[in-house]
This record gives sequence, C-alpha cells and structure tokens, in this order.
Amino acid sequence: MDRPDKTKYFLDIALSVAARSTCLRRKFGAVLVNGNSIVGTGYNGNARGVINCYEVGCIKDMKNLPANEAYDLCPAVHAEENAIINSSRSDRIGARLYIAGLNPDGGYTRADPCQRCKRKIINSEISEVVLLDEDGQPVRIDVKDFVQEDTAWYVNEINMARKD
Repeated sequence: MDRPDKTKYFLDIALSVAARSTCLRRKFGAVLVNGNSIVGTGYNGNARGVINCYEVGCIKDMKNLPANEAYDLCPAVHAEENAIINSSRSDRIGARLYIAGLNPDGGYTRADPCQRCKRKIINSEISEVVLLDEDGQPVRIDVKDFVQEDTAWYVNEINMARKD
C-alpha cells in the first residue's frame, strides 16, 4: 500500500468526518489544519439539539429545491462553519481548510463553500482551502481569491442597485 501524501490524507479524514452528517442530500466534512496538526473538524448538520432531517425529512426535497440554493430553509450548519466553530482563533490564522463531500450514492460531490462560508473563512484568516472535486481530485484555492470574488460580486450588486 502506498503512503498517501498530506493532501490526500487530510481529504480522506474530511470524508470520514462527513460520515457524521445528518444531511439526507449531501454529506460534507471539513478538517482545519495548521502546520501538520488538525485543529478543528466539522460536518454539515443541524445545530445541537435541533431536530434533524433524519427524524423528519428534508424540506428542500419536499419543496423540490436545487442544491446550492434556499439556504434560509435548511437548518444545517455547514461543515466549514462547524470546523471554524470547533477551533480556536489562534489556530485558524494561516491554516488550511480541507473539505470533501459525498452524494447519497457515495460518489464525490464538489465541496465548494457557499458565499456565507467563504466570508467566515476570510474573517478566520484561513490561508488556503483544499477541496475535493467530483472526480476525487484536490483543488487548491487561495483565500485571497474569495476576497476578490466577493468584492466583485458586491460592486456589481451596488451598480445594479444604482440603475434601479
């Protein structure tokens, strides 16, 4: 058996963390790493003590809503959010965040953070996100790209609002 490199190692751990997810649609796991030490983990699931989809069903399925939308209806805390919550501020600064996801059939799903999570990643001063794509390949993203993307989005929204 070949020894996996660190990227595969941490993404495999993120997949193991994803197994704890209470989401019926897609399971995501996140592992926050500073240096070579894991400083936080998280999976997508309802807030502690809140009824979860395993118990009552998925409202997004019931309303036939697409993935990556209608976050206001979903009671889940995202994997990235939970990894940030479950770590200390000093450990997050300069860290890498590894994120991996699975579809209900067990295949990989690309683990792109939503806009809300990207902002939390930016403010946590995480330096890089490494996600698993749908082909099982790692994708590296410099968090500075999230800053530029969010700035461009907001400037566009402002410009559109001024035209109204």
